[in-house]
Amino acid sequence: MSTAPKSTPAPGLRRALTTPLLYFFILGDVLGAGVYVLVGQVAAASGGAVWVPLLTALVLALLTAASYAELATKYPRAGGAAHYATLAYGPAVGFVAGFCMLAAGIVSVAALARGFAGDYLAEFVTLPVALVAVVFLVLLALLNARGIKESTRANAVATLIEVGGLLVIVVLGAWLLLRGEGDPGRLVRLGTPEEGAAAAVLSGSVLAFYSFVGFETSVNVAEETRDPRRSYPRALFGALATAGAVYLLVGLAASLTVPTEVLATSSGPLLEVVRAAGGVPPRLFSAIALIAVANGALLTGIMASRLAYGMARDGLLPAALTRVLPGRRTPWAAIAATTVPALLLALTGSTATLASTLVLLLLVVFLIVNTAVLVLRRDPGEPGHFRAPSVLPVLGAASCVLLATRIEAEVWLRGSLVLVLAVVLAAVAATRRRRTRPGPEGGS
Repeated sequence: MSTAPKSTPAPGLRRALTTPLLYFFILGDVLGAGVYVLVGQVAAASGGAVWVPLLTALVLALLTAASYAELATKYPRAGGAAHYATLAYGPAVGFVAGFCMLAAGIVSVAALARGFAGDYLAEFVTLPVALVAVVFLVLLALLNARGIKESTRANAVATLIEVGGLLVIVVLGAWLLLRGEGDPGRLVRLGTPEEGAAAAVLSGSVLAFYSFVGFETSVNVAEETRDPRRSYPRALFGALATAGAVYLLVGLAASLTVPTEVLATSSGPLLEVVRAAGGVPPRLFSAIALIAVANGALLTGIMASRLAYGMARDGLLPAALTRVLPGRRTPWAAIAATTVPALLLALTGSTATLASTLVLLLLVVFLIVNTAVLVLRRDPGEPGHFRAPSVLPVLGAASCVLLATRIEAEVWLRGSLVLVLAVVLAAVAATRRRRTRPGPEGGS
């Protein structure tokens, strides 16, 4: 009989998130930097009726959110899409899903770091982008490592501020309408000279969809939620409903207030609303926008680190990434491993060309998740978990295919390179697992 001591399992993550904190986590991620910069791009793609692609994107996002609600409450573990894909299809597909999410998260954080150093900050001071990006990402990593509760409390405060900024836009739009200014006719103008109404709505929906997809980051903190089966669906659908209402009102206010061609060419479209209405100092609104960008980067950084931690625990990434701080039990190794490439991306060239692949990568992940829900119906999972009607994941998968048809060929090319790399790395990981697997005569 062996007298070797039994190995002690690595400590798990601390369950510290309540329903309100999780609600603000999701709301803060969805109402992040996207709405502050994407309204103009949506207008360029779809015309003055910005609210139509925003509403379409909300409906499409809710389909996939239902799949995430089922899987997050059925398997409340860090790892998210990678964990679900591994359970449904095996570690190779799990690695591809996780790698796509990880790549999207890292690029997003890098892009937000550069965005923080851009036009909104220039309202106050002009500093080298590289310097701002480095300081920004290091502070972000330190806050992430300090603890999930501290991070989400900071997020709750930032979310209230950025929602307040968006409500200012809504009030300014209503004020201009009451003053008899603005052009309500723009609210029903769909399409561009190049595209008809239906094609324009789909093109605008691809961009608007990116504004809603922050919800997928929340599944990576399900393990740190006190009662995920009860809290997660309430927080998820409540946050998406709130974000959808705010986005629709902001889209209406922006289109009503600012000519479509001005929105389409502005890098700070909501600042155009502030300037047109008056009464609010542009610097004040720029400060709110900077908080929104920082908050979005914080939450995406939390997602990326928890995803790397979960993939490492599932054997899809090196086991060293499962190391946590002894006292705070935050995944410090995963935080460092995701911050370093974000720093490199932020420092080397423009991330704008990479950022356009994010939607495509997320659509690949969402397609896997929506189909995984149906495959995993054979497994009972955690008792009492949320169950989505079967038609919703089917429609969710179809929506991913539909939106993918509206993505440009050059973006497909860049996204395909990431997918090919994911497949190659998955094959390498599979080979390593086969070599390290004990033979029939191995073991004790």
